[in-house]
Amino acid sequence: MSSPLRTTLLAATADLVLILVFAAIGRDAHARGDIITGAFVTAWPFLAGGAVAWALARVWRSPLRVWPSGVCVWIGAVVIGMLLRAATGQTVVLAFIIVALISLGVFLLGYRALAALVLRLSRKQQRRA
Repeated sequence: MSSPLRTTLLAATADLVLILVFAAIGRDAHARGDIITGAFVTAWPFLAGGAVAWALARVWRSPLRVWPSGVCVWIGAVVIGMLLRAATGQTVVLAFIIVALISLGVFLLGYRALAALVLRLSRKQQRRA
């Protein structure tokens, strides 16, 4: 598998897993049963929002960049996710929007920032060798 394709698949998988982790943590924090399947029920609007953002922003072109890729996935997941939750009768309150913005921001931007740091340090080390 080529490196750009591998990077894209890893980034898409990381986004998916981190959105699921966000949903699972939220369900656990609110003592809602059925964390595994329940996490999918809670996560699907955010997953759909992230997928739409991937397509509209063409994130596959630079999947590990914080800007614009990470920011588009983050904002897309939250905005579209909240709109889908509202459209399907799920809870959308200001506190939840704030928690989602912060949590998904840390998750979806954080691993990209960490990846950028690791790549930068790796390139520096290769130049020295």
